Amino acid sequence: MIKRLGILFLALGVALPAFAQMAQPASSATEWKEGKNYFVIEPALPASMPGKIEVTEVFSYGCPACNAFLPTGEKIKKALPANAVMTYTPAAFNAAESWPMFQRAYLTAKALGIAEKTHDAVFQSVWGNGALAISPGSSGKLVKREISDAAKFYSSYGVTAADFEATANSFAINTQVKKADAFVRAAGIDQTPTIIVAGKYRITASSAGSNDKLVELVQYLVGKESTGG
Repeated sequence: MIKRLGILFLALGVALPAFAQMAQPASSATEWKEGKNYFVIEPALPASMPGKIEVTEVFSYGCPACNAFLPTGEKIKKALPANAVMTYTPAAFNAAESWPMFQRAYLTAKALGIAEKTHDAVFQSVWGNGALAISPGSSGKLVKREISDAAKFYSSYGVTAADFEATANSFAINTQVKKADAFVRAAGIDQTPTIIVAGKYRITASSAGSNDKLVELVQYLVGKESTGG
């Protein structure tokens, strides 16, 4: 009996270290550094969805980098835990192009409840030579779109062009435009796409090291916020 127990303990003594070794991650986690990989926003921006950790993409439909970022944004969204949510804030700081109009169009679509189902489609239209295409015209300059162009586009998604345009020019949307502009300024954003986590951290693919690293960095910061930072 004693001999059998000795053999059992010996077997466990070999097996347990082997199991522990198998359980280790293939590579150590990235050591993220404040001021290099992510930047603290002070004071932190107020949450718009209490009880949720907001991961906000600041973007523009007129931004080619934002169009290329779509697959990464989807990865970030799918990797979020139940206590986090993806939100979007449109930027308008490139006033020489159609960015202010696209900002107003997104906020209008959001107010009308069609922003989520039209988000990818707008990018496809802008950059795929669709109805909202801004590719250079005969003058060699980017075409500057109007809110009436957006209204016609969105009329295929359950709203009339007249209602869309009226909403776009309403006091409520004017207020949302000011709010979005204030968010962009307060967060210190000077490029798109930029990701804001919990209103506290500003990050980009460049600061993370790559798009894939950005997905990891978002997860790290959401986890940091989940545990009280």
